[in-house]
Amino acid sequence: MSSAPSDTELAVLALRVAQSLLDRGIKVAPAESCTGGFVAKLLTDVPGSSRWFECGFVTYSNDSKQRQLGVSAATLAQHGAVSEKVVLEMAVGALVASGASLAVAISGVAGPDGGSERHPVGDVWFGRTARLPDDSISAVAVRRRFPGDRDSVRRHSAAYALELLLEG
Repeated sequence: MSSAPSDTELAVLALRVAQSLLDRGIKVAPAESCTGGFVAKLLTDVPGSSRWFECGFVTYSNDSKQRQLGVSAATLAQHGAVSEKVVLEMAVGALVASGASLAVAISGVAGPDGGSERHPVGDVWFGRTARLPDDSISAVAVRRRFPGDRDSVRRHSAAYALELLLEG
């Protein structure tokens, strides 16, 4: 998708996630950085969300990623906040801290500044974790680059996070 998802498209996607979570009888906990709680907002806009939404974490700073989600200072120092390792630690931390069965984590560069050659504006990492029946955790991380301004990058990121929840 090249143009940013509309409010209606995001609402429809959130409704699909809600139904999927209800059907599976599980709860979700998003851990967000560059989206600033946008995923949690979209999910809790759906009536009845208390049946499948456990809680959300907005961990914008590295310190908050460490405090709230248990992300390692060494991981942040070695890999940076916009990295596979950090989003996986964020997603695992969200599962552990919340007791939810499914988590998605997002960390990226929304812009308009903050980009670099290594991480240009629109560079976003996603992590998804799921608690398995044997209480182990499955995890996947995905990197995407989204076009556009800050709003566009955040909308694309929120939509992609919701799509990951549908797959999880």
